Amino acid sequence: MPRPPKCRWVKSEPDVTYFKPMGVPMHLLEEVILTVEELEAIRLKDLEGLEQEECADMMKVSRPTFFRIINSARQKVADALVNGKAIRVEGGNYRVYEEEQRGHRGMRHRHGHWNE
Repeated sequence: MPRPPKCRWVKSEPDVTYFKPMGVPMHLLEEVILTVEELEAIRLKDLEGLEQEECADMMKVSRPTFFRIINSARQKVADALVNGKAIRVEGGNYRVYEEEQRGHRGMRHRHGHWNE
């Protein structure tokens, strides 16, 4: 039996949790579920432009784990963009930290379902 995944650290809860193609009714769309930590991986690597090692350190995961998270996230986003699917951001196994609290007490802990 595999061991349960460790919590990944994220900077904040997402403000926007749903994206869909314009002009397509919701009931006609398939959805791709992107976990909160997958969104954080995209933010760190693709938006902030950090090196993979820095991203892994920020999320408190190993480099191979970060690599798996970012690859999964990119595949899901590509699937949604190419195939006209909606993206829902939800779930995962993560902790939210404030910059000044990183590595200290006071972190909020969130659990969601795990989608890998």
